[in-house]
Amino acid sequence: MAKGPEKNTKNKALHTKLLNRKKAKLQEEKREKTARMKALVAKMNQQKKDDESKLE
Repeated sequence: MAKGPEKNTKNKALHTKLLNRKKAKLQEEKREKTARMKALVAKMNQQKKDDESKLE
């Protein structure tokens, strides 16, 4: 039986590393966006609460 060509594990490893880096970056951006949105919602709720208390 003849062997096939050698597998190119070096490129596969680099590709996997790059994909993992990309996934991590996307997850981090998603976490940051979520944190910004939570902060914004909290700020708006506080502002709304303050406005209501001023009217009373």
